[in-house]
Amino acid sequence: MATIFGMLKKRAAAPLRAVHARLLRWTKPATRTPVRGALADVTMSKAALVAENALLRQQLIVLQRQVTRPAFMPRDRVVLVLLARLVRGWQAALLIVQPETLLRWHRQGYRLVWRAKSATAAKRPQVSPATVTLIKRMAQENRLWGAERIRSELLKLGIRVGKRTVQRHMRSERPPHPNGQTWATFLHNHAADVWACDFLPVIDLRFRALVAFFIVDLSSRRVVHVGVTRHPTDAWVAQQLREATPFDTGPRFLIRDNDAKFGAQFARVAAGSRIKVLRTPVRAPRANAICERFLGSVRRECLDHRLILHEDQLRRVLRAYCAYFNAARPHQGIEQAIPETTGHMGTLHPATPVVSLPVLGGLHHDYRRAA
Repeated sequence: MATIFGMLKKRAAAPLRAVHARLLRWTKPATRTPVRGALADVTMSKAALVAENALLRQQLIVLQRQVTRPAFMPRDRVVLVLLARLVRGWQAALLIVQPETLLRWHRQGYRLVWRAKSATAAKRPQVSPATVTLIKRMAQENRLWGAERIRSELLKLGIRVGKRTVQRHMRSERPPHPNGQTWATFLHNHAADVWACDFLPVIDLRFRALVAFFIVDLSSRRVVHVGVTRHPTDAWVAQQLREATPFDTGPRFLIRDNDAKFGAQFARVAAGSRIKVLRTPVRAPRANAICERFLGSVRRECLDHRLILHEDQLRRVLRAYCAYFNAARPHQGIEQAIPETTGHMGTLHPATPVVSLPVLGGLHHDYRRAA
């Protein structure tokens, strides 16, 4: 009798245990679906919710100490932004993400939404391949026709296209040809016959203005002439050009800017030496880029590290730097060659010791193999 009663008791307890297990599974906090977790929280009491929140918060605190930068999927970002709208003190409830980050995600979401709303729904109608072929044929057979003329001819045939469409498809048949050579092509072709000149203002220790005048050979990057004065007049600039071109050794072209110091006397000296002066456009420093870059090198490598007291000192310093620049300093524009070195430098025996010659009081050094 006792055995039969125990068997009935076990059979009656089995459905109760199944119902209990199912209830526990339903009320367990969901870790993957927030909707199921929210529905399960409805059936829990307030005390149970407070205890569960405390337990989860403590686990998040431990996790925060171990994971410095958790990875968020786009779905996680959307859920956090939406849930933050439902919590009054959402800034204090965030543990693994900063409030500024959540606000940034919110702004990104707004931008994506309004970008999708602002996108036009109507797409540009596609032009048939036959029409494109006809446009290219007309552009090739009629060199004097422009885009509007070809568009009118297509309208006569019952084909309606826009002017921009005709221009886009006729470019391949009519590549743009510049009228004459560009400035870069001119300099590349005539670099051996072109010099460039420019002024460099300098302020001495007593805040008085000095002006240095340089002439540079574009082909070898060699500094042809340097002059210094406090009063740069037209006659002085003309004299500098005269000293730089003795015995008719001047170039064919000379590039200068629109400075007023280049006056009538300078033009007469240039014409007497059979030099054609090329004036650069206004506010176009790249037209005289090689000389402008040299002036920058003078400032960075010399004048920014010296205190200039008077005119004679500036003249000595600039002449020493120009001598180093011409005879010892490699230049990137001529493939690391030295301006006054003809051809490639020969390689000496590696065992030959290296000596250094100080330049400008040790500001730079010239390294050479000992003879």
